[in-house]
Amino acid sequence: MPKIKSHSGAKKRFKLTKSGKVKRAHANRRHLLNGHGKTTKRKRGLRAGAYADKTNESAIKRMILYK
Repeated sequence: MPKIKSHSGAKKRFKLTKSGKVKRAHANRRHLLNGHGKTTKRKRGLRAGAYADKTNESAIKRMILYK
């Protein structure tokens, strides 16, 4: 049986913690970061990591099998 390929987009976006949770980054942190784009408070919140929702966890784990 051949190995299954991991989803290369998911590999770059998600990490697994030791407890098995799926870590992710926040969206909306790519551009419009100064001036009239986003407040400092909002940008500071976007820096912190987050966990994927339980409803999506199994699908993500299937995409990043060997991680």
